[in-house]
Amino acid sequence: MSYTARGEFVVSLKPLTFEGIDAESKLGRMSIDKEITGDLVATTMGQMLTAMTSTDGSAGYVAVEFVTGVLHGKRGSFVLQHTGSMHRGAASLSVTVVPDSGTGELAGLEGEFNINIVDGKHFYEFAYRLPVQEGN
Repeated sequence: MSYTARGEFVVSLKPLTFEGIDAESKLGRMSIDKEITGDLVATTMGQMLTAMTSTDGSAGYVAVEFVTGVLHGKRGSFVLQHTGSMHRGAASLSVTVVPDSGTGELAGLEGEFNINIVDGKHFYEFAYRLPVQEGN
């Protein structure tokens, strides 16, 4: 079945050492942790790799986050995979559930986690699907 979860989150980014990389490479690594509220009540722990460029407004990043919590009353965990880029200020972002990463009542979870930033606040709309369970 298909559902949509909405809410907001607070994100904490902290620089991490990127071993074996020349500082002039413009590559970086950060921890990415979130406190999520709304239809999904969860915490996340993850890491992000970034690539800056010498062109203003152009960059890229990838990240993975381990999410633990309750989604519309169902408890479990899953992994989100991010792929993002900026091309001279034009943003492109895809955040999806890693296939077969769901556990507990979230086993079989699939979905897309869309992020919207308004006046400095982070909001999400999570379009997701769960397999129909026998007895439901």
